[in-house]
This record gives sequence, structure tokens and C-alpha cells, in this order.
Amino acid sequence: MSLFLSPAWFDTVAKLNESAGELNLPPALANLVVNATIEQDSPTLLHLKGGKIHQGHADDAVSTIKIDQETLGDIIKTGDTNIAIEAFMTGKIRIDGDMSAVMSLQSAKPSPEQKALFKDILKNTEFT
Repeated sequence: MSLFLSPAWFDTVAKLNESAGELNLPPALANLVVNATIEQDSPTLLHLKGGKIHQGHADDAVSTIKIDQETLGDIIKTGDTNIAIEAFMTGKIRIDGDMSAVMSLQSAKPSPEQKALFKDILKNTEFT
């Protein structure tokens, strides 16, 4: 297990991404590129591309989400989109860029392959 957002965690995620292969995502999700800045002592940058989490920001992202580590961890641990909606409404999540692209994540239906990848990532993640 690796600590969420640590260099070791990103290494683990990269290996899991590689072994997952093609995720067979619907086009709206497969073509979506979104950056995230996780605000903490030293900001952590990641992006979602092709349905997979990657370290750093992508140049071709349509939006950037700014979120604190605790809120992101809660969303990832529970998979509860209501946490994300509440966090957005209270200002814990801010979106720069194409908000409709980010909102499409709420209704996107992940493929069985993507669900399996995220389940593997969760199994290998230690939250504080």
C-alpha cells in the first residue's frame, strides 16, 4: 500500500494503468482530459486522461479542478458524487475552464475495465 498522492502511490498507479490496458470507455469519457490541483502544503498535480489517473498536468486538458486532499480522498474512498456536489456548492471544489466537461464526469458510466482499475488503485492506497 502507498500513501495517497505520494510519489510511491503515483508509481503504483502508473503500473496499474499499464497493466489495465484498454479500458473500453464511452467516447465522452475516453476523450476527456481534466487536470486537478490538489491543494495541500505543497500542491500535487494530476490529470485524468483516457479514464486513467496520471501524475502532473496535461497540456491538452479542457479544465482544471482545484480541490483539497481530504475532499478528494473522501470522494475516491466512497465513490459518492454527492460529496463532490456538496464540496462544489460550498467552494471546496473550484473549476477553471470547461465546467460542462467536468460535470459530464457525474453522469459518465465507467466500463467494467475502468471499475476494475479503480478498485485495484483503492486496494493499493493508504489514506491518512
